[in-house]
Amino acid sequence: MMKVTHVHTARALDEPARVPFDEALRVMEMGVMDDEVGLMRWGSNYTFLVNIELEGLRLMAIYKPRMGERPLWDFPDGTLCNRETAAYLTSKALGWGLAPPTFLRDGTRGIGSVQLFIDHNPEEHYFTFDRDRFRPQLERMAIFDAIVNNADRKGGHCLLDDDEHLWGIDHGLTFNASEKLRTVIWDYSGMPIPRDILADLRALCRRLGDAGDAYTRAMATLLSRAEMRMLGWRVERLAELGVFPRPGPGPNRPWPAV
Repeated sequence: MMKVTHVHTARALDEPARVPFDEALRVMEMGVMDDEVGLMRWGSNYTFLVNIELEGLRLMAIYKPRMGERPLWDFPDGTLCNRETAAYLTSKALGWGLAPPTFLRDGTRGIGSVQLFIDHNPEEHYFTFDRDRFRPQLERMAIFDAIVNNADRKGGHCLLDDDEHLWGIDHGLTFNASEKLRTVIWDYSGMPIPRDILADLRALCRRLGDAGDAYTRAMATLLSRAEMRMLGWRVERLAELGVFPRPGPGPNRPWPAV
């Protein structure tokens, strides 16, 4: 289990700051979104870089308003921000710290997902990593994507902060009830899942089986019943089989790859 105590984020575009994790969480959840820095133009949905301020601490965040989501044939309209938030809750429940803190909350353009901006070098991504060096973190990322049924794990969606902690971003295309896993991380296909990861999967199974569990209750407000059933089935299957998933038939890698 990985514990994040600090995060590298930014108080302004040119002012990186090392912020205690708990403090960053409080700002993200309770702070005021006071202005938009700019529109992030590489995505298919409207995504904004924003400032959030609380008690003099001003952090940057990625804001994806529900009203800016483009309709998709295979995902219910207006649910991508829910899925971004559900991915963070699942990462938190596992104790892996893979998804940056993300909250479903009101913003300058209405309800949307608001995710802590992680300061990183955009030239570094999955295809530039020393994969042997970062193998334990990449193994968790591969299993996390299988759990959340990630349909869009591009290489550029894997970020490293200054502490060499791996973060995964862009989780809008997740938790579909149909099999959708598309990822660039197939390095471990068919290999045994490490015992510590299996232990975390079994613990998540128990939580999903408890209707009164705080994580399970929160997830049920974000996903449909069918999506919740399939989430439980995927976690249980991974724990029982004990091996990393193999690519299935049809497209199993996103495009573009980065």
